[in-house]
Amino acid sequence: MNNNSGTPSYFEFTVFSDYGSLRYLFFCLCLLIYMTIISANLVIVLTVCVEKSLHQPMYIFICCLSLNSLYGSAGFFPRFLMDILSDTHFISRPFCFLQIYIIHTFKTHELNILTVMSYDRLVAICQPLHYHRKMTFRTVLCLSIFSVLSPLCLLGHFFYLSISFPLCGYKINRIFCTSWSVVQLSCVDINVISITGPFLSVTLIFTPLFFVLYTYLRILLVCRRSSSEFRGKALQTCLPHIVTFVNFCISIFIEVSLSQYKIDEVNAFIIAVLSLEFLIIPPITNPLIYGMNLPQIRGAIVRLIRMHKIVPPS
Repeated sequence: MNNNSGTPSYFEFTVFSDYGSLRYLFFCLCLLIYMTIISANLVIVLTVCVEKSLHQPMYIFICCLSLNSLYGSAGFFPRFLMDILSDTHFISRPFCFLQIYIIHTFKTHELNILTVMSYDRLVAICQPLHYHRKMTFRTVLCLSIFSVLSPLCLLGHFFYLSISFPLCGYKINRIFCTSWSVVQLSCVDINVISITGPFLSVTLIFTPLFFVLYTYLRILLVCRRSSSEFRGKALQTCLPHIVTFVNFCISIFIEVSLSQYKIDEVNAFIIAVLSLEFLIIPPITNPLIYGMNLPQIRGAIVRLIRMHKIVPPS
C-alpha cells in the first residue's frame, strides 16, 4: 500500500469466492462466451468491410457496433478470466482506472451509435429522396467520430474527479472496477460527484432515449400513411435496431441501479450476474440480431463462406 499520496496503489475485488475445482468450469464457460463475442462480431466487421454492397451508412454503423463490442469486451474479459483462476484478486490503480475508462466509454459509444442509427433510419424512411444527399460518406464519418469523441468531453470531468480524490480504502465489492465503487472509498466529501454523477448518467442515457423515441414516432406516422409493403420493409430494417436499443437500455439501467444500490447487502453471485449482463448480452445478441434478420448481411455472410470454403482433396 502506498501511503505517500494518501491513496492505495492497488484495489482488491471482494466479490470473488473460492469455488474450488468449479473455477475451471466457470473459466471455460466465460472463455467460450468471450470467444463467441469475438467470432460473431469479427464476422460482421469482416463481412461489411469485404462486401462492397454493404458499404452503406446503415451497415457501416452496424460495423461500428461490432467494433465497440470488441473494444468493451477486451477491457473486461482478459482480466476477468485471470481473476477466475487466481487465488488473489488485486488490480493496480492505473489498470483499474483504465478499465473504468474503457467500460464507461464502451457504454456511451454504444448509446451514441444506436442514436445515430435511428437518425439514419429516420432519413431513409421519412425522406427517401434526400437520403443519398444527406447521408454522404462525409456525414457518416462525422457522425461516427462524434459517437466516439463526444463521451470524452462528457466523461472527462467526472473521470478527473474520480482519479484526484484521495482514497482511504482499497476493497471493491464488484467483479470489475467502476467509478462509483472507487469514489465511495474517498476520504473526503463526495457530495459534488454524488450530484454530478447521477446527472451525467441521466444526460448520457435519456438524451439518446428521447431522440430515438422522437425518430420512431415520426417513422410510425409516415408508416401509417403508407402501403403495407412499405411498412413491411420499414419494419424489417427498424426491428433489429429497436430490439438492440431496448436491450442495451435495459442492461444499462440494471448496471446504473446496481451502482446506486447498497450492494454490500446483496448476494455476491447476484452482483456478478447483474454486472455481467451489459458486458455479455448486447455483444452477443447484436451480431446475431443483425446477421440473422437483415437479409443483405445474411446473404453476404453466406457468400463469403462459400467463397472461402475449403474443398477437401479428392
